[in-house]
Amino acid sequence: MESLKQGANYVSEQAKKATTGTSKEANKNIAKDSDAPVGDRVSAAKDTVADKSKEQQHDVKAEAHKQQM
Repeated sequence: MESLKQGANYVSEQAKKATTGTSKEANKNIAKDSDAPVGDRVSAAKDTVADKSKEQQHDVKAEAHKQQM
């Protein structure tokens, strides 16, 4: 039963990682867009860094759940 719970947690963290990765890529594209206002580009660059950090956190949590299975 515990391994089933850990498996579900693993899948959940992988899904969160994927969602955060998508957000990171979207923000990266905005930050690179020379037609976007400077404020939007700066904000998107900041959000890209935050998304990368969250993506790594979800990866670490997923790996921990995988090891506990």
